[in-house]
Amino acid sequence: YYLSNSTQPTVNRTYSVNNIHPCYDSINTTYIFTSKPSVICVLLYIFLGSLSVVTMCGNLLVIISIIYFKQLHIPTNYLILSLAVADLLVGVLVFPSSMALTVTSCWYHEALFCKVRGSFDVTLSTASILNLCCISVDRYYAVCQPLTYKSKINHSVVVIMILMSWGIAALIGVGIIIAGFNQGKCEGSCLTDALISTTLACIFSFYMPVIIMLCIYLKILLVAQRQANRIQSTICQSTKSEATVSKMERKATKTLATVMGVFLLCWTPYFLCIVFQPLTYSVTPVAVIETLNWLTLSNSMLNPFIYAFFYSWFRSASRMIISGKIFQGNLANSKLL
Repeated sequence: YYLSNSTQPTVNRTYSVNNIHPCYDSINTTYIFTSKPSVICVLLYIFLGSLSVVTMCGNLLVIISIIYFKQLHIPTNYLILSLAVADLLVGVLVFPSSMALTVTSCWYHEALFCKVRGSFDVTLSTASILNLCCISVDRYYAVCQPLTYKSKINHSVVVIMILMSWGIAALIGVGIIIAGFNQGKCEGSCLTDALISTTLACIFSFYMPVIIMLCIYLKILLVAQRQANRIQSTICQSTKSEATVSKMERKATKTLATVMGVFLLCWTPYFLCIVFQPLTYSVTPVAVIETLNWLTLSNSMLNPFIYAFFYSWFRSASRMIISGKIFQGNLANSKLL
């Protein structure tokens, strides 16, 4: 793939091509993707490719665990399953395309490529955060209204929540492309340059859901603290049983709140950058944008590690899947520790 001088990022032409990109060679006045990549270029390929593989494998373990083991067929885990599907698709669809842009710095058919990539990126990222919203609602009823939890958050309600999350995400992702807001350019990477579309995308795909989730988890925290104080002041046996259930719910809430916290750490810098970039009168370096973009994508890789750290059932299920025990007999009814 070639970079002509007309599409070349603005640089001093006396610079070495390595100052532009480590994976290019200069032939006369044209820059061509090298057939003999440098060590940096190879390491970049290996590192980004490894991120994609780890993301796919980790989320695939989550998906297989929840689908195969009947013990895990509960509403909360179905929401986790939906989140894992979104993260898996990020590893399958968005990672390779982002790696192509990062490594080659340009694409021959950048207009179509950027639109397709942008659509998948926006759709899957919005699906992730809407799934996290649904999870926060599930945790709210589990902790704050435990007596009515099973009646209000049942399988049918969860299916509707999941379908709505994916439907809204698809509408936003496709809508941005149809409206022509995503204008990918060869200089750097596929960015949404229009201020209006950027602002709307940030508000509806990130800031509003995040504010809702933070309010819900703050309410959960206050209720959980009151429950803990009430339990400590009571010694009756029936309350001990209730305390055990409450402790389990709080642990699940803590785990899923950690998932949301990691999501915010990974995504907030990128959204702050694209919101405030139009307000500054200088162009954000491509390297900074690429780094922030890969930080957002890494969130899809981190979630399975959070489950492995907090959930003993996920560790047990993963060992059985990786060792191949599930192929040696029917273990769907196995009791996971």
